[in-house]
Amino acid sequence: MGGVPHVTRADAVAAVRNPLAFIAARWTPQPRTVRRAALAALVMSVIIVVTGGAVRLTGSGLGCPTWPKCTDDSLTTTGAMGVHGVIEFGNRMLTYVLCAAVGWAIVAARSRKPFRRSLTRLGWAQFWIVMGNAVLGGIVVLVGLNPYTVAAHFLLSSALIAVATVMWQRTREGDTAPRPLVGKAVQQLVWFLVAASVLLIAVGTVVTGSGPHAGDSSEVERMPLDWETVSKLHAVLAWIVVTLTFALWFVLKAVDALREPLARTRELFVVLLCQGVIGYVQYFTKLPEALVAAHMLGSSVMWIWVLRVLLSLRERPETTADLPGPAEAAAVPTRA
Repeated sequence: MGGVPHVTRADAVAAVRNPLAFIAARWTPQPRTVRRAALAALVMSVIIVVTGGAVRLTGSGLGCPTWPKCTDDSLTTTGAMGVHGVIEFGNRMLTYVLCAAVGWAIVAARSRKPFRRSLTRLGWAQFWIVMGNAVLGGIVVLVGLNPYTVAAHFLLSSALIAVATVMWQRTREGDTAPRPLVGKAVQQLVWFLVAASVLLIAVGTVVTGSGPHAGDSSEVERMPLDWETVSKLHAVLAWIVVTLTFALWFVLKAVDALREPLARTRELFVVLLCQGVIGYVQYFTKLPEALVAAHMLGSSVMWIWVLRVLLSLRERPETTADLPGPAEAAAVPTRA
């Protein structure tokens, strides 16, 4: 067994002043560790969306009727609040798990050798989005599940998924200038696809805000729109996204594009077909809760794959400067 590290007063002061630098000076994670940390943050950002949807679909949106406490007198749920209080409070606790996953991604990125500021900035961007969305979630409760605040809450979660996806991709790349793998016309087509996907997600929040799942068993304000009309608009946008994806796949095949863009586009097409089947079945079966939850998961997966298609259009090869040198790759010896 190795000796117990001796921590001096100077070490303690340094750890308090800049804990990330203190850890980075004593730990060098493997590249796969950094990638897994970024992936963990991405997975948790999707899980928090799905569990947030479960809160709404079970009518537990006001299971904890106030914020930041669960009740005026208790920080946690009480027996009198029943299962709705447990579900809502459980989702609040998952925010801490999400914070831990994002924190782990930040620590791993900061400790990577050589240091890459681009990765740590993406990690911190996730942290501040999580903090902002936690506050917005509290506002959602305080205003009694106002549908516009609920929609903003979901859209901010989608922004978190976007940043987490980019960070996960960047952990497998270098910091060189991106080199395009396709022409300008294909890039423009993909940006149309991204814009249509953003609009599809945004209209999806309007479908939710005007639909029957208010998130609480009591009377909750809904958006003053005809739910079926908005649902049909949502379906039209979905078909536009599917059509753009098929057109992209056809163009990539025609220009004999590289394997990566083709593979990501083909995967996105499959995701969209599955999401479309779920969407139509839930519409014609009057929105059963299980299918709505599956549709929310599909929305997150679809958004990730749209971004993966966009990121596959260029490459950032790792250079010698991006790889750890012999001294940096070696483990830091334990001090006696």
